[in-house]
Amino acid sequence: MTIAGYVDSHCHLHDTRGVDPDEVVAAALAAGVTTMIDVGCDSASTASAIEFARQFPGIVFATAGLHPHEAVHGVETILQHLDDPAVIAIGEAGLDYYYDHSPRPAQREAFAAQIQLAHERNLPLIVHTRDAWDETFDILTTEGAPTNTIFHCFTGGADEARRCLALGAYLSFSGIVTFKSAVDVHEAARLCPTDRLLAETDSPYLAPVPHRGRSNQPAFVTYVVQFLAELRSETVEAVREATATSAFAAFPRLVFQPDGS
Repeated sequence: MTIAGYVDSHCHLHDTRGVDPDEVVAAALAAGVTTMIDVGCDSASTASAIEFARQFPGIVFATAGLHPHEAVHGVETILQHLDDPAVIAIGEAGLDYYYDHSPRPAQREAFAAQIQLAHERNLPLIVHTRDAWDETFDILTTEGAPTNTIFHCFTGGADEARRCLALGAYLSFSGIVTFKSAVDVHEAARLCPTDRLLAETDSPYLAPVPHRGRSNQPAFVTYVVQFLAELRSETVEAVREATATSAFAAFPRLVFQPDGS
């Protein structure tokens, strides 16, 4: 038995840039995207993700997280959501030293705390890291990387990819991988083992070619998979199946969807 459809392993349905979320989900389903992981960045977006998971059972799944931009608010602001059965992962959590919207000490504290929550709840951890690779690895090593750790919107090169894979982590590639200038990301995507490969949109951000510059949506994960297939000299169906299978392995609380064969 194989998994039917594409999986968008990371999207934000609370921000559809004015489009009705029902339409966004319908467009995704029409494109063959049967599973979407709606990722929380703070208490409000986590609550929204849970609401969408209830509205679209078996299609949309929620996570509870405090983005590094929001770290100043404290991890206690998301604790109320962790017991909800719709929540399948912790995150996105991590470090963002590019924008520094929260002080770096607060980011480090929130990241470490969410790693511990992932351990305590036996949940996967979704990692956001930007301009902070070394400290991200340091904290993961100190706290212990959860069994299922996902580096979302992977933007590193081969060296960073190997360090992530050495932790047993998954690499999730967004529309960035379709950009001609993303040479380092291309190298990482080529070397990533099939069973550690994920595809995402990070919608509404980072729309892939040929939609670059537009608002992104889960339907566009198909373009990410198509590009990965070309890059890796594999068939689209092989990469679709690989990224879907890896997603269900990375997030054990997803509901398995056979293709009926």
